[in-house]
Amino acid sequence: MNIHQTKLDIIEAGRRVYNQGYVASNDGNISCRIEEDRIVTTPTGMSKGFLKIEELVVTDMDGKKVSGVKNASSELGMHIFLYRERPDIKAVVHAHPPTATGFSVAGIPLTECVLPEVVITLGAIPIADYGTPGGPEISEPIRKWVKDYDAYLLENHGATTIGNSVMNAYYKMETMEHFAKIMLVARQLGGFNTLNAEQVQKLVQIRERMGIRGPSPACAIGNTGGIQTARSTGDTATAGIPTLRARSAGESAASPAPNGASSSDEAATIEEITRRVVESLRSQG
Repeated sequence: MNIHQTKLDIIEAGRRVYNQGYVASNDGNISCRIEEDRIVTTPTGMSKGFLKIEELVVTDMDGKKVSGVKNASSELGMHIFLYRERPDIKAVVHAHPPTATGFSVAGIPLTECVLPEVVITLGAIPIADYGTPGGPEISEPIRKWVKDYDAYLLENHGATTIGNSVMNAYYKMETMEHFAKIMLVARQLGGFNTLNAEQVQKLVQIRERMGIRGPSPACAIGNTGGIQTARSTGDTATAGIPTLRARSAGESAASPAPNGASSSDEAATIEEITRRVVESLRSQG
């Protein structure tokens, strides 16, 4: 692999994750495996949006610096773990895309069969349990997902994607964040339309023709397909993919309304208050 082009790709991916707002300050890290025992990685403590070629670091597969004036990313260990678990991959991108990270903080994986493009390219995006950044703790929770998935939410810590090139891994980060934004809007609107088993199977066949690895089905199919509310999928489990975690206190919908009021009573009250506020604003205008 051309090391100069690899470095240019890392700089470009770094510029994009920064400009897209997927990282802030000095967050995130990017690497590419260029040889059996050589990795090019971003340096620690530097913004990914303004990197220069001479600032990138080359290490061996034990994380020991081979060349470079800076020190390697403190999270290089996670990258090395992924390269060892998946010899087929060549690049790793770790960032904190806001919407996808919001799902990771909320404990909600992006596993539903909703968008064909996501089902084909990523299948599903599970959540790896929390591990302290910068050490082996962050890597171990990914182990059960790494063989079948190319994108992972990291509980309370952002997201990681892997690919056969730097830009391939970066584009998967883009796809993940785009999917997260769409799912957030759908949940706010009250539900999302899931693909049924037959539709998903056709997408799985496309995945197989493209040589994309992963389980079948590649994502969590609803019981019957069709519209599902954000709450109705809470305890669904499909093909071992983790779904919305049960809340210790339960969903607010399961809690009794104050003073014995029903949810419909609350909705009527809110509607009436909204109407009065709008009328007041109009009269002032």
